[in-house]
Amino acid sequence: MKLLQIKMYRRINYIAAILVLVCGFGAQAQVTTSSPYSRYGLGNIKGSLLPQFRAMGGISTAVSKVTGFNNINVQNPASYAGISLTTIDIGMSASVINLKRNSLSESSFNSTFSHLAFAAPVGRRSALSFGILPYSDLGYSYKNTTKVDTTTVNQLYEGEGGLSKAYLGYGYRFGDHLRIGGNLEYIFGNLQTTRASEFQSLGALNAKLQNKNSVAGLNYSYGIQYDFNVGKKTLITLGYSGSTSGKINSTQTFFATRYTRDQDGNENTAIDTLSSINNGKSNLTLPLTHNFGIAIQQNDKWMIGADFRMSKWSKTTINGVSQGLQDSWGASLGGQWTPDAYSYNSYLKRIDYRLGVSYDKTYIKINNQDIKQMGASLGFGFPLPTANGGTAFYKINFTTELGQRGTLNNGLVKEQYINFHLGFTLNDTWFRKYRVD
Repeated sequence: MKLLQIKMYRRINYIAAILVLVCGFGAQAQVTTSSPYSRYGLGNIKGSLLPQFRAMGGISTAVSKVTGFNNINVQNPASYAGISLTTIDIGMSASVINLKRNSLSESSFNSTFSHLAFAAPVGRRSALSFGILPYSDLGYSYKNTTKVDTTTVNQLYEGEGGLSKAYLGYGYRFGDHLRIGGNLEYIFGNLQTTRASEFQSLGALNAKLQNKNSVAGLNYSYGIQYDFNVGKKTLITLGYSGSTSGKINSTQTFFATRYTRDQDGNENTAIDTLSSINNGKSNLTLPLTHNFGIAIQQNDKWMIGADFRMSKWSKTTINGVSQGLQDSWGASLGGQWTPDAYSYNSYLKRIDYRLGVSYDKTYIKINNQDIKQMGASLGFGFPLPTANGGTAFYKINFTTELGQRGTLNNGLVKEQYINFHLGFTLNDTWFRKYRVD
């Protein structure tokens, strides 16, 4: 019994050390996105996807367990019911973004801590999961120059911040085929935007609007999955997940000021404040979402699947004001192949190879032009050796996404990106009761 306790403490210390290192590095590397399209709505919506699901184009609604390894699928909480071992997943992400408009081009690099998720079985038919991951990110800074009579005016737009999601979920299995689940989600964070009009003449009186929404509130998501056996080794899974259209409380701070710039271009202290709201009570309405999926898999060998998603962003409001968004929809297709998950003489055969594509009509429409996003992804699941023949299984999941959003038509911006996602997954037999003779 003492030996078992020592092993347990070592595992806890090992995972705790990894969490401290990853969270510490993530806090230092935390940089928001550099996308002008994050100006609209709540920013860039991240989705509740871990690296292993992003590698397959984002399919997740009908995915439970692949090749016998436990993965935490936050997108559909019904999948928690298939978790048979204590599972921890932590990770980071980075992106290279290139923006093009007419003959202009600009590149940027951002990196951040991406997620921390934990799950453990509760009996033979259910499991509990909790964690934290990004909901949206906001980050942009650009300028439009116009003429008012003979005077040049610069319109400056800046934004930063984003929302995070902490969740607590539970999934339960009925019989051998039906799984249901739900997440209680706490959405929180800050959305800060600034808009200014500046005249290109010394001593000119400029105007600035600064707005900050501090968001904190509860939302709910839910899901269901059903399996069909096709022969002895092939399984078809149908899945559905969604989230409610709830109102989340927020606190608004708003200032409208006038100011000048000195001869070196530095902003002087505001001359006066035309309008202000300090800690005003507000609310934010999230969209009703629906996700539908199908997956076909052969046990411990391969899986292919497809997802379709839709969200009612046209109903989204902040403080009762419509954000001028449109309903969005998208589709994903992808899969995974593992040559031989239990091979003893070939490491390459035990690697998970993942591939996927996705297409989305986003909630943004500018100059009567729908902003669309499309991408392709490639990923690998690298199994790590088990120490001393123990019961713990480790895997490193690495994913690369290449895609673009927007268009050069109508004077708009084309955004091309390469995203990198790195995750560490642990499966272990924590909390199991042992009998001692």
